[in-house]
Formats: sequence, C-alpha cells, structure tokens
Amino acid sequence: MTVKEYNRAVEEFADSVYRFIRGNLKDDERANDIVQDSYERLWRHVAEIEYTVVKSWLFSTAYHIMIDIIRKEKRMTNLELIHEKEMIHESQYNDLNEILHKALDHLPEQQKSSVMLRDYEGYSYKEIGEITGLNEAQVKINIYRGRVALKNFIGKIETVL
Repeated sequence: MTVKEYNRAVEEFADSVYRFIRGNLKDDERANDIVQDSYERLWRHVAEIEYTVVKSWLFSTAYHIMIDIIRKEKRMTNLELIHEKEMIHESQYNDLNEILHKALDHLPEQQKSSVMLRDYEGYSYKEIGEITGLNEAQVKINIYRGRVALKNFIGKIETVL
C-alpha cells in the first residue's frame, strides 16, 4: 500500500471504525485511542497490506484491541461501578435510543459486536467473521441470540411508549 492509499484509508474508514468502537465502549476517548492504535499498526504494516483489504483489516484490528481492553478491565474491580448499579432505580423511559443502547449493553461482547457490525454498519456475515475471528455459523448464532435478547429486554413497543 502506498502513502496515498494509507491517507485515503484514514479519510474513508476512520469514522466508521470510530463509530463501531464507540458504539461498543460508550467512551469517546478510548474509542479515539483504539482508532489511533489501529492506524498506527496499519502504518507499521503498510508495505505488507493491500488497499483492497484495509477496511476489514482495520475493523478486525480495532475489534481485537477493544477486546483486549475489555478483558483487562474485567480483571480489575471497579467499586464505583458496583455502587452505581446499586443506586440505579427502574423508571419509565420515553427515549427509544436510550432503551436500545441499554439493551445492547446487557448483551455479551461477541453478540453485541456481531449485531452492531451487521445492523449498524451493514457488514455481511463473512466480513463479520473476518473481523471477529469467528466462522459464519458462529456469527449467525451470535446475531440471532443477540436479537432475541434485545427483543426480550425491550419487550413490546407499546409498553415502552
């Protein structure tokens, strides 16, 4: 890949990689860091990677960086989050977007990523498999189970409104 192609990759794909990571982590700063790390790794391998596969390579790299961060954070105990959960009380919401994001946060990470890549970003099952390192059957199962869990969490739309 040439420097010109690298710059074109930054212009074309940085926003969608950021949206994907931001949608999973809900943290602007960490999402920016992951996108930057992904492009840094791309720069280190710029001579080895063809431009035709750079989009899936970036998504895959960003996804794996994100998973590493999540795994690292799970090992650490955060007492503030435990106290926050105790203080949250259930109330009626009218914001559908907020309800959907709350439902997405309850999904296991692989289901959440698969659903977001499919429904938010429009990737095919094969592309999602390449990004996440799963086979197509596992991707389909994750998407199906994620959608069922979302449906069960949200319930009937009439009860939400």
